Amino acid sequence: METRLCGTVKRTSPASFALALLGTTVLAGIPVAAAAQDSGTAQAEAQVQPVAQNDTIRTIQVVGSQRLEPQTILSYVKLRAGQTYTQAAGDQALKDLYDTELFSSASVRNDNGNVIIEVVENPVINRIILEGNKRIKNDKILPEIKLAARQIFTRSKVRADVARIIELYKRQGRFAATVEPKMVELAQNRVDIVFEITEGPKSKVRQINIIGNDAFSDGELRSEMVTKQARLTSFLSSNTSYDPDRLAFDQQKLRQFYLTEGYADFRVVSAVAELTPDKRDFIITYVVEEGERYKFGDVGVDSQIRDFDSERLERTLPMKEGQWYDAKLVEDTVEQLSELAGTFGYAFADVSPQFKPNRENLTMDVDFTIREAPRVYVERVDVNGNTLTQDKVIRREMRIAEGDAFNSLQVKRSTARINSLGYFQENFEIEQKEGSAPDRIILEANVEEKPTGELQLSAGFSSIESFILAASIRQRNFRGRGQTVGASVNWSRYSRSAQLSFTEPYVFDRNISLGADVYRRDFDNGFGSRRRTTYEQSTTGFSVRAGVPLTEYMSLVGSYTFNYDDVTLDETQFFADLDGDGVRTCEPLLAGRYLCEAVGKRTNSILGATLAFDTLDSRYRPTRGRSLSLTGEFAGLGGSVRYLRIRGKAAQYFPLGKGFIFSLTGEGGAIRGLRDSDGDGYNEVRLTDRFFLGEPQMRGFDIRGVGPRVLRQPIISDGEGGSILVTDQNRVQDDAIGGTAYYLGRAEVEIPLGSGAREMGLRPSVFLDVGSVFNVQNPRVQSSPFPDGISIPIRDASGNALYTQIDAAALNDAGNCVASSTSTVTNPVNPSPPACLANANNVALANNIPPFQEVFLGDSWKPRVSIGIGVNWNSPFGPFRIDFAHVLRKQEGDDTKRFTFNVGTQF
Repeated sequence: METRLCGTVKRTSPASFALALLGTTVLAGIPVAAAAQDSGTAQAEAQVQPVAQNDTIRTIQVVGSQRLEPQTILSYVKLRAGQTYTQAAGDQALKDLYDTELFSSASVRNDNGNVIIEVVENPVINRIILEGNKRIKNDKILPEIKLAARQIFTRSKVRADVARIIELYKRQGRFAATVEPKMVELAQNRVDIVFEITEGPKSKVRQINIIGNDAFSDGELRSEMVTKQARLTSFLSSNTSYDPDRLAFDQQKLRQFYLTEGYADFRVVSAVAELTPDKRDFIITYVVEEGERYKFGDVGVDSQIRDFDSERLERTLPMKEGQWYDAKLVEDTVEQLSELAGTFGYAFADVSPQFKPNRENLTMDVDFTIREAPRVYVERVDVNGNTLTQDKVIRREMRIAEGDAFNSLQVKRSTARINSLGYFQENFEIEQKEGSAPDRIILEANVEEKPTGELQLSAGFSSIESFILAASIRQRNFRGRGQTVGASVNWSRYSRSAQLSFTEPYVFDRNISLGADVYRRDFDNGFGSRRRTTYEQSTTGFSVRAGVPLTEYMSLVGSYTFNYDDVTLDETQFFADLDGDGVRTCEPLLAGRYLCEAVGKRTNSILGATLAFDTLDSRYRPTRGRSLSLTGEFAGLGGSVRYLRIRGKAAQYFPLGKGFIFSLTGEGGAIRGLRDSDGDGYNEVRLTDRFFLGEPQMRGFDIRGVGPRVLRQPIISDGEGGSILVTDQNRVQDDAIGGTAYYLGRAEVEIPLGSGAREMGLRPSVFLDVGSVFNVQNPRVQSSPFPDGISIPIRDASGNALYTQIDAAALNDAGNCVASSTSTVTNPVNPSPPACLANANNVALANNIPPFQEVFLGDSWKPRVSIGIGVNWNSPFGPFRIDFAHVLRKQEGDDTKRFTFNVGTQF
């Protein structure tokens, strides 16, 4: 007979099979609800024979032992030969045997002085089997349980392991989990222990009840808690599961909320979490006692430091007598006074508020005591943990040196500057330790280096540029000196580039930065299916820059750039020789005058300067601070282009609390052509130097979808001798021509998610974009002078008209003559046509231009406005950005776009 146990097949006799079936139910009564059985039940199986009260023990015999030696078993009992056997002695021996947990059953009997101890040993565990566990894997459960292979089986260990497994599931919030242990008997007194686990759903918080609150509603108080009620709208939240630690934290959150609202006597009387009868959810009930609401009474400062005037400090306190009491305001004031003391060198100043409640008139007097402390000086600055980065790279960012008077603001600024390097762990802090004397302090920069080399090989897809291939290598801390070197190559449908760069932030260990870039960029303007008159721009050049700090937060950067630009159009599409002189030129009827005027080779020699102000806490992901920059560029120091361009940018970041970050950013610029060197007049700003606006700078609009543009609208016949001007956007040729001035503003709120989402790098936000590009000289638009259209011959380099000649043809199955070989020739007559096409002439090659009308639109300073939501994600495939935007305001001709995304490239 075969018995299938846990996926294996064992061959057993019928008798063994019956025993195995009986064995599988031995422990069926020991799951969670019925684990009350103890060894006393098994002891009831033993039988102790009554004997004479004064019987003397002559021999003691052990029967049934297998693994244990008889002498070992005898050592567990106190019975010895020569003693008098009594009923109490037999009972004690039986108890001693069961206490060892080595035996499943035992009996003691006396046969005329011959004591027989009969035992059945507990089996040996062959293996432990877990079934039904999906949420917690075996490698997490097995190390936590006591039972293991080759150990002696005991019921107490099984019960303990059942409780331990259930506790593991409770930690995951699965309070409905059950564990049923089973034993499968094997040959040679061995058993398999099977834990059948029913995991059950994760226990949610079904309801949060609050009793005793009068000043605030249940909803207001629930909003202050971390734990949330399980609702359909909260399926993405991880805070709906029950957690005892979170329950204690919520009590503290309630107390903090009431203290900020003036309820100084508030307390949580009780907090009880009850499991529903089905063990699926919890109902949490808080009983609170609000107490009375207090206002600030007398507020004063008692400074024991002679440098601080108590009366002057009192006038600067944010709270005033008569305002509602706010414990958070008191806490912030303590921090501000401590920082103030730190800026004057009192690093160990003790600021403590003294409270005096007046329950008769419900006021709270607060006295801030600043205890006397010695002025502190920096004894030593230690840098630890850097293995690659040189000490000087860290120390030159310190705003405080050894021997200086301690200044907490300078320490905070040093921390921000080291964080902005991006070489070390996030949330780096400079530690402060007591020095060798009470007036000495040691500053420790305990850094933890992170990789600063970046090698990226990526492929992606962008709604802007279709497929993207990119390869780059960059080291932001080259040789541990803080230098940045990099090389990159990018290819997409509309752009290709290669660049080498180098930056030295401290030239010759002086606070002067120097950098250089060499690059080649090829740009195709043919974005979108509607923009058929495309131009290509190739730029080869280099730039050098040098920067010096003017103050702690302000710097000046000068730069020089030289570019060689070549703007071209497809000659086969947009060039023609209308007069037959052999010279093919850009034809405005094909491309438009504004594009033909942009074609050509030019050199740009640009001198620039940037004045920057920056107080951001991080350059990579700021949460607070401000940045301002103003850039001026002059093109005309040599070269063939002359203009003056000015641009400004500003950004402000505000932490709103609870992880919300609000930011306001704005930028704008203007460009103006300058007089020629011979003074003949002002240069018009050419197409490729103008400003453009749209995706991705302004969401909700297509790339270059905002601002001045020329629409070429076809004119078709209405079938009755008249004509119709086509306005269907899918049939209109649309070309953005940019402007000489622009502005762009953005308000954005970054929304925090749970810890799991943060670890994935998800950062959603809501935004409002406002902007416009405008002020361009009206282009010379045109209309087709040919009501029925025109056909422009295509000529070769010598000015000869080109024709298609059929060189060979044959009859197909239908009997029609079909060309099988053609060529391009200059002779309009085929001297030897195929036999079946004896009268066929050559066909002239030409560009057929239907009637059209050009319209100039969009040159308006009026703002375009869009709102939307977006998500940044540091995905395994590279940075990913997705935006949904709705345009609230636009101007005629603007191209809108509701959905955009990018992956595999930086934004």
